[in-house]
Amino acid sequence: MEPFLNRFFPSVLKNMGNAEQNEYCTFDTQILTLFTSSLYIAGLVSSLIAGHVASAIWRRGTLIAGGIIFLIGSALGASAVNVEMLIFGRLLLGFGIGFTNQSAPIYLSEMAPPKWRGALNSGFQLFLGLGSVVANVINFAVDQLGDSGWRISLGSAAVPAIIMTVGSIFIPDTPSSLIQRDKIQKARQSLTQVRGNESDIESKLNELISHNEARKAANSQPFKTIVERQYRPQLILTIAIPAFQQLTGINIISFYAPVLFRSIGFGLDGSLVASVILGVLNLAAALVPTFFVDRLGRRILFIEAGIQIFMSEVAMAMIFAVELGTKGTAQLSKGSAIAILVLLASLGCAFGWSWGPLTWLVPGEILPMEVRPAGQGICTSMNLLITFFISQTLLRMLCTMKYGLFLFFASWVIVMTEFVALFLPETKGRHLESMDEVWQNHWFWHWYAKKPVMMQELDSVEGRC
Repeated sequence: MEPFLNRFFPSVLKNMGNAEQNEYCTFDTQILTLFTSSLYIAGLVSSLIAGHVASAIWRRGTLIAGGIIFLIGSALGASAVNVEMLIFGRLLLGFGIGFTNQSAPIYLSEMAPPKWRGALNSGFQLFLGLGSVVANVINFAVDQLGDSGWRISLGSAAVPAIIMTVGSIFIPDTPSSLIQRDKIQKARQSLTQVRGNESDIESKLNELISHNEARKAANSQPFKTIVERQYRPQLILTIAIPAFQQLTGINIISFYAPVLFRSIGFGLDGSLVASVILGVLNLAAALVPTFFVDRLGRRILFIEAGIQIFMSEVAMAMIFAVELGTKGTAQLSKGSAIAILVLLASLGCAFGWSWGPLTWLVPGEILPMEVRPAGQGICTSMNLLITFFISQTLLRMLCTMKYGLFLFFASWVIVMTEFVALFLPETKGRHLESMDEVWQNHWFWHWYAKKPVMMQELDSVEGRC
């Protein structure tokens, strides 16, 4: 929005009015990049803290804490009078996101029955998509209100923060979390509350108690335990999957789509409308895993989406190469601009039914209870770390690499799709407490799940020493 740019980023507004400005470089300014990326570095730090909090106290408490911090950050952003205040509010938003992104997937995984776990976890991404659509609609609606417009836009983040904070007060804590704090009766009530009068309530409760007792007997500390050999498969996948998610190129849509559309000649209103269209399509795509992830499985959605994203990004690179070349002083033709919008929609939809929801679903499924909070904290931290680096460098990369930026992301999509095909086991329909069989039957990870006799002997010798 021009009033927002004029107050906080006047150099960007000046570039937009320069007819000789390279379209690839219009928004390449460090202070604007800092505004965007500050959220993610704050989220990185807080997600690690949230892992300790979730282990020490309870899952629900971290959701409440995250909501309160986010609420304060949204108030600071809406009332900002200088760029320092704006960025500080953005940092608090990041802290809130770190807490909630760490806790929500764990909460969903631990509360959902196995046959519904994929669908319910997909709701996490569905509501992210809904939030994106609502945000873009609000931006479009308040665009003509001057200074009050962008303040309403930033301040409206307080609404979901209030809903989450108040709502978290009334939901039960997870049975796993309650058992870890020796609240067995409350754990039984929690299981009954979410699963009704299923016949296996007591057996499920006893299974959770046994796992918790084994964890206590080992005197494990989650962040130390997860680096041990037997948890190597989970640790590698927990790091790789969230890192790969951000290397799909989705960031082009998620926080720079309006910037990109303005850069290629859509104009302000056109860029906001295009962003709304993309948001609606991505929201629709987020419904796909709700219906199919527990039927088709996780791997097939990852692999199909990888092929679709790769083709979309290569096609975009070709259009930019032909229309704008490297100088970027021309504007895209109307037909090419529409083609870019369609290809971005294709990329966003593929992400919406694969790397978007599954990045939060799969780690929560594969992590054993004794390392689950630590692993989810690592997952969230890695996701935010890569997001920070990409958000910090994306506009510079676009200015420097031009259309080659899309080929850069396409090459990563090849790597991650092959990685999933080779190393990600299928987890649909599996109980969280029976994942050991998955690793023992995997062609590669069984070397870690089942220690060779020589490794057992070495461990024994090391223990005696």
